[in-house]
Amino acid sequence: MIAPPPAKPAENGLIVVAAALVDGDGRLLVQQRPEGKAMAGLWEFPGGKLEAGETPEAALVRELHEELGIDVEEACLAPACFASDRIGDRHLLLLVYACRKWRGTPQPIHATALRWVRPVDLYALDMPPADRPLIGLLEALI
Repeated sequence: MIAPPPAKPAENGLIVVAAALVDGDGRLLVQQRPEGKAMAGLWEFPGGKLEAGETPEAALVRELHEELGIDVEEACLAPACFASDRIGDRHLLLLVYACRKWRGTPQPIHATALRWVRPVDLYALDMPPADRPLIGLLEALI
């Protein structure tokens, strides 16, 4: 029996973008995943999956509007860090952008709750495995 060719990255890869929204006091916004979703109850940075044909920046602008009701310009998104993790049989690439400027007040549209925290306080939160390695990097940047 001949083995099938290896899967292409697009077939088993998942690119997700997230924002490290930083307020004037140097705190970061995290949101709690709602019941009924994978990893319910965990705290994460707002964002989501890229749709076909989207750039990471365009996807993040869209996701922040959908999830938090805020408007962000692509020019206000600064690449900050990334994480790479396996989720089941898929490979996750998480791209995190720092953002210090937006219009509107974040609302928990697709989350159970929102919380503004200092970077060092992220260590005490239950977060998805891909987010945890980013805490130290964000702490150094903020």
